[in-house]
Amino acid sequence: MQIVRFKVDDKTRYGVLEGAAVVEYTGTPFSLFKRGRRRFSLRQVVLLAPVIPGKIVALGLNNRAHAAELGVELPAAPVIFFKPVSALIGPDDPIVYPPQSHRVDYEAELAIVIKRRCHNVSAARALEHVLGYTALNDITARDLHTVDRSPSRAKAFDTFCPLGPCIRTDIDPHALAIETWVNGVRRQSGSTKELILPVEAIVALVSGVMTLLPGDVIATGTLGGVGALEPGDRVEVRIEGIGSLRNSVVRL
Repeated sequence: MQIVRFKVDDKTRYGVLEGAAVVEYTGTPFSLFKRGRRRFSLRQVVLLAPVIPGKIVALGLNNRAHAAELGVELPAAPVIFFKPVSALIGPDDPIVYPPQSHRVDYEAELAIVIKRRCHNVSAARALEHVLGYTALNDITARDLHTVDRSPSRAKAFDTFCPLGPCIRTDIDPHALAIETWVNGVRRQSGSTKELILPVEAIVALVSGVMTLLPGDVIATGTLGGVGALEPGDRVEVRIEGIGSLRNSVVRL
């Protein structure tokens, strides 16, 4: 199932992708989720971020190639940080290049969407608490990250968390191909099998620190090959089985 949030007739709804159409569903994916009667072509709707999370948790340095390109040593465990919900945007929404930065990078990542409340869940049972997976672009003001020695400001600007286009519920997350394309040129290429901690270990790690609630999102960490974006660029994150998350970069 490919779950989407979409807008049509100035109303926001949940639905499921079926080919080139969206079938409206009632309820939410975290409660009673029931197929409705209305069906729309993709040209009739605006796809939104597929979930509005209570929190967006991210893992840093969960990939050896990415740590190597940053010139940093791998920590004993991936670094946990947050992106604010105010950074969230959906497919085709613009990424705004902030005036405080002179180097803004793309970072393609698989994101986990939590289905039910969990705390201190074991890795063996972690996937029972996962609704599905989506694509996330962890946009980062790299120069500010270097100056601050912290991801907090660099990853928190409004529009710095593109998410979508759907939540895929029926895929194996352990060996999905991930790519980033900028202006039609491939810049990142890898697989989720390169993650140091796999999905179930990530959920166990994070839930050992904080209670995860329905709709929360966990970004699993980017692969090697991050690079700079410029105003006017078109960036696309492609994840096997999930689809393409496309956004343009603008300067206001």
